[in-house]
Amino acid sequence: QVQLVESGGGLVQAGGSLTLSCTVSGRTSGGYAMGWFRQASGKEREPVAVISRSGDQFYYEDSVKGRFTISREDAKNTVYLQMNSLKPEDTAVYYCAARRHWDTMWTPKSGELYDNWGQGTRVTVSS
Repeated sequence: QVQLVESGGGLVQAGGSLTLSCTVSGRTSGGYAMGWFRQASGKEREPVAVISRSGDQFYYEDSVKGRFTISREDAKNTVYLQMNSLKPEDTAVYYCAARRHWDTMWTPKSGELYDNWGQGTRVTVSS
């Protein structure tokens, strides 16, 4: 088990940018596929972006392609989500998740595949 702590959320105007960070403790992040998920009020949780253990395989939800970038810095046990051109519909609580797996290229997209979650950080995009 690892502990995940998200940071970097806040209030931003439409068109602005935010960078979310997820710091992993308890074990090194290098053995984990990492994902960012979000849950808007009244909606189900959805995957936003996933990065493989190897760091070169990615998944992006269609609505964030070209605007969001997931990256990892295992030396710092940290995963990032750079969010540009933010829209009001990006407003949600964003969660970081980790799943230890042997396949370095695996990019799990379903939240059910993850067994480690952070507490979430809220992102609010005003119009």
